[in-house]
Amino acid sequence: MIKVITYGTYDLLHQGHINLLRRAKELGDYLIVGVTNDSFDRERGKLNVFNNVLERVEAVKATGLADKIIIEDYVGQKIDDIQKYDVDIFAIGSDWEGKFDYLNEYCRVVYLPRTEGISSTMLREDLQDDIRIGVVGTGRIAKRFVPESEFVSYVKITDVFDTDFGKSCFFAEQNRIVNVRHSYDELLENVDAVYVATPHLSHYELCKKAILKKKHVLCETPMVLNGVEAKELFKLAEKYGVVMMEANKTAHSPAFNHLITMIKSGVIGDVVDVSASESKLWGDRFTRELDPKQAGGSMFEMGSYTLLPIIKLMGLDYTNINFYSKMRDGVDVYTRGVIRYPHGVCSFQLGLGVKTEGNLVISGTKGYAYVPSPWWLTDYYEFRFEDQNLNKKFFYKWDGAGLRYEIQEFVSCIFNHRFSTARLRRRESVVMAEIMQQFMERKNFMEI
Repeated sequence: MIKVITYGTYDLLHQGHINLLRRAKELGDYLIVGVTNDSFDRERGKLNVFNNVLERVEAVKATGLADKIIIEDYVGQKIDDIQKYDVDIFAIGSDWEGKFDYLNEYCRVVYLPRTEGISSTMLREDLQDDIRIGVVGTGRIAKRFVPESEFVSYVKITDVFDTDFGKSCFFAEQNRIVNVRHSYDELLENVDAVYVATPHLSHYELCKKAILKKKHVLCETPMVLNGVEAKELFKLAEKYGVVMMEANKTAHSPAFNHLITMIKSGVIGDVVDVSASESKLWGDRFTRELDPKQAGGSMFEMGSYTLLPIIKLMGLDYTNINFYSKMRDGVDVYTRGVIRYPHGVCSFQLGLGVKTEGNLVISGTKGYAYVPSPWWLTDYYEFRFEDQNLNKKFFYKWDGAGLRYEIQEFVSCIFNHRFSTARLRRRESVVMAEIMQQFMERKNFMEI
């Protein structure tokens, strides 16, 4: 049997892709197709992919040409795959002529002619205009959002609004934004979507108002601090045909998603414990993050990040949760949460006035995963086993502030009319909001 392998993004699958797959199939008896999970087009410096990796895998599967489909996750995987699957021929489009000659050491390399006159880039240009996004709020995270958006195709930051007009003007000048709006209503009239980066307690009203105006919403995490409000916003968004998404940068990190996928595949066995920590020494500065009137404190400021791996791996149906907090001037400068599940127990530690290690440890029946601090900016992790010879290390590149990944997924959801993303499902955001609500209402709470 002659085995052939080929790779591609297969975004907006078109006749050119199908022709290439058919030519690759004709070279042998068994075709393996690698669908790249790296949506960052480094050569162009843009995040161009419309469809997420699962949608692209399904599109390739639907052609009926692939005998096996794999996901390409890392640089150097092609050599590993050729050896792993005992491949005879590596096939790729002729636009890569000469780039993969080094693989001749492992198998025969064939460059296939491409179909002229059609490409994913051409289709994207025909399909969509830019999405006009208005930025609401001009704080630290908003200052990172605008430059990060420049790495995502079909996004244009056109408007800004802040309750402090002077700050809006300065923000617009610094980020070359054309329109400074005097009111939120005025901004909503002139954009397709909004990015909400205001203090936590204002999120619900701002998001709801945008949805009712049929605008897509990307809201900073935590989206809301109330489970009922979260459910209402998602229900309204679907009713009005718009995307409502929580902007949790870790949830959209390629490395974090790869970590979660591998653990769910059983590489460390059944997960029985997830321990996540995050802390910052805030000192005596009195800012929004430490203001009880603005929902300040460790839990509301950082809790959604530490809850993320717990909920992704252990699910939504926990048995109970307990909070243990050190309070100062009405806010928690340290909180430890313990969440019990039917088949495991998890914990998280958060500090704005207490320093912790800041790592992520996921314990399983066969081994454990270790992600060093700052794990929420995932670029490296390890799988460790009793037999240390089986240990594996994985390295990734964290690009910029990392917000480009959540922006790209937001745009992908809009283009593909998806109301939820697998990277952070709506029901997962709801559970996070419910946990925040329990903390706010001091349920199962003990001060230390």
